[in-house]
Amino acid sequence: MLYLSLYFKQHRDEYYRLLDVTRRDGDWEAWLDFFLEGVLTTANGAVETAHRLLGVFREDQQRVEGLGRAAANTLRVHHALGTRPLASINDLAQRSGVAYPTAARAVEALERLGILREVTGRRRDRVFAYERYIQILNEGADPL
Repeated sequence: MLYLSLYFKQHRDEYYRLLDVTRRDGDWEAWLDFFLEGVLTTANGAVETAHRLLGVFREDQQRVEGLGRAAANTLRVHHALGTRPLASINDLAQRSGVAYPTAARAVEALERLGILREVTGRRRDRVFAYERYIQILNEGADPL
């Protein structure tokens, strides 16, 4: 989650200026200060992102718990989505330890709750996205 190159892209002019100063004058301290500031900023952002992801995951888990009898297996599938938020039903079945039909029902329930969305538009080999989770991961990752 430490996307340090994004920090460098966001501070491109300073990045190149300090590289030039280091090359020309040997001022490694300024470059190291800049680099370490980037590490600190990126690490703080990663911690914030992790907290937000946990919050979304917990909110959605509470919604799943309200499903009654279907909650236990749906929670297993939901948990598998926390480690890989883009997956097929077969993948989710394997990673959650449930049978394919059980995973398919869980995916349907997660779709009804608005937690998952099918992204391929196909009838076979469909892939589902845990949208809110992915949106948080993608924030600020747009190329500049």
